[in-house]
Amino acid sequence: MYLCKKLEMRSYYWESIKDIHSTTGKLKRAVLQLTPESWTHVRWLDPNCTYMRFLALCQLVILWQIAELNTFFLKHILEIPTDHPLSVARLLLIATISAPTLRQYYTYVTDPRCCRVGTQCWVFCAITLSEAIVCVKLGSDLFALTEITYIIAWLIFQLLLSVLCVYLCVVYARRLKNNQRHEFEAASQKEAALRERSPKKSKSLNFVQDYVDGIPASGGTHASPSRRRSKRATCNGDKRS
Repeated sequence: MYLCKKLEMRSYYWESIKDIHSTTGKLKRAVLQLTPESWTHVRWLDPNCTYMRFLALCQLVILWQIAELNTFFLKHILEIPTDHPLSVARLLLIATISAPTLRQYYTYVTDPRCCRVGTQCWVFCAITLSEAIVCVKLGSDLFALTEITYIIAWLIFQLLLSVLCVYLCVVYARRLKNNQRHEFEAASQKEAALRERSPKKSKSLNFVQDYVDGIPASGGTHASPSRRRSKRATCNGDKRS
């Protein structure tokens, strides 16, 4: 400890396991001995990272495709007719659960303040994976006859088609943004040109000046300044004559 003080290092106070009297406390202390002192919070699906947003979208698509495939595999492997009440009830249940599941997952991916996925999303994932395990276990003979070449070709086709759709959406969004910017610039230039052509005096001041000049100077009413000046000039001319 003296060496630590001289080297300005952190001082540690070691607690012996003999100082803990209860058996539960000793077991807990022994287990915590193998764990780190502190944990650093890491947000794997960071909403501000483009790659994490892409990964989150891929997870959603893969899980949704598995849920769709489970519908056909369960009916084929278990030999359940399409119009069977159990099949219809399962479809209605999945449709009902999917609405809050998508909302919770979307909130977790897009909102930085959300730290965990909702309960309904975990339930949907558990149901989907359980159905997939049942399909793999009971349909092992069926999957052994699968033509893997066709599946890989179909996946590649879907991947290319998805990339093409996303590319077209991006191009359309950029063109729409450029058109809106050009329209805004044209409107700004037009407004600036109209301001340069307009007279310096506003229409409201012109209207007030015309109203004041049009008031008749008779009786107890007040005459306009221009008429007052003309009347005074006439009176001064009469006095001089």
